[in-house]
Amino acid sequence: MARAHVGVARREDGTIRIDADPVAGSAAQDDEAAGSAVQDDEAAGSAVQDDEFAGGPDFTRAVLDVAGAVLTWPVLSAPGMPSAEVHDRGRAQQWLWALYGERVATAVHDRTAAEPDGVRVAADPTDLAGSAARLALGHWAARWWPASYPDGIPALQPDVLGLELAALTHRCQQLFDDEGDQPDDCTAELIEEHRDALDPLIQWWRAAPQSADTARHLESVLRLIDHAADTIGLDGPVLRHLRSSLDQRRPAGVPVEPGSLFARHGGGYALAAGEQLVAGGRVIARGSGTNDWRRYPPGFVDAGEDAVSWTARALGARRRIEVEVVAHVAAPSAGAPLVAEVHVNGGRPNRVPLTRTDDRWTGRADLDPGLLGGTAPPHVDVLVLLPGFDPGPFGPGSGSDQAPGEDRGRVARDAIRALARRRLNAAAEERPTYDVSPYDVSWGPFLAETLAAGPTGEDY
Repeated sequence: MARAHVGVARREDGTIRIDADPVAGSAAQDDEAAGSAVQDDEAAGSAVQDDEFAGGPDFTRAVLDVAGAVLTWPVLSAPGMPSAEVHDRGRAQQWLWALYGERVATAVHDRTAAEPDGVRVAADPTDLAGSAARLALGHWAARWWPASYPDGIPALQPDVLGLELAALTHRCQQLFDDEGDQPDDCTAELIEEHRDALDPLIQWWRAAPQSADTARHLESVLRLIDHAADTIGLDGPVLRHLRSSLDQRRPAGVPVEPGSLFARHGGGYALAAGEQLVAGGRVIARGSGTNDWRRYPPGFVDAGEDAVSWTARALGARRRIEVEVVAHVAAPSAGAPLVAEVHVNGGRPNRVPLTRTDDRWTGRADLDPGLLGGTAPPHVDVLVLLPGFDPGPFGPGSGSDQAPGEDRGRVARDAIRALARRRLNAAAEERPTYDVSPYDVSWGPFLAETLAAGPTGEDY
């Protein structure tokens, strides 16, 4: 495998920053890697300064909380080594050597305040690095996958993705310890939450015909889950059935459409006693709002860019704003205080409570007549958010505050949609998403993507 390089620097607060090279494994890097640690003040120093530029919105990064550190990968780049924020070097030493190689582990151990510029160190791609990248990408997909009916991007089956995450977490146990501050160390919780999908997963594995790659993928996930359950001490009829199935020779089973095994029960949208929007009055203006995925939890709103729409009406002397939002297929039908935040002509926000009705969220509210008065068309910005969850807009260009030349938030969302389509196409063709990288297998399709890309996946 080609060798990569990382910059290792100690910050003023004592944390260690590991920055992966934007392009890893070039011939020039391999030639330079003869030394165990190469001083490169400009490379190590500038990497930290470029964080804000390289970071982008939350949904462009895959993140993994591990013992003593946080690992990050850019999902819109070719897969490679992660960057890391190491806040506890002692705890991190249990996995640094296995993830980056001994040179990087030594460099992290040796960093002192007297060496502020850091060093550039050769890192060796490892099996743990590939598995960690895949686990982080799976958590990213569970949080940020841009499922959208109008965009034709099907949702990922959450139980199938959850079980594969359980298997991957077990494979990556070296990254975690028993301190209890790593939310991504959740093998037992994932198996318990998604165990109802184990029997269908076993049926899929035993069915025929299917590709050899898919069969191997399924068996690998099932064996990891079995080993994890045995290690943790989980038991029950479903897990015992898994063990007995794996102990038998895999038969040439009856052909089955995988999508039918995981079909949602009670299909369609649940009905809620929502407020119906009533036509009438004079339409002052209408348009589309901003659909910032960061401002509400996953599974609430369709990820389409035009999922948020609004209409401003004059009803006599009253002025009303009406908001409609396309719901995610798994959106809760009750108990979710989703709201629309309305800004008119850059003024203070007005919040409109939204209620789930069939396949949409709807709401309306009266506004100050002065906001929608006058002869000039009003400038209206509408965003959807969940109070208490909302981290606020993503800097310049994320909403009404346009960045010069382009809306960075929208550009990033479009790039994520393109990524999802490429991954679904790769899953349909049963080939890795990336063709040239030591991490191509690790960054390849998940079982949930294979399922979504099949002929009986979601009806999108």
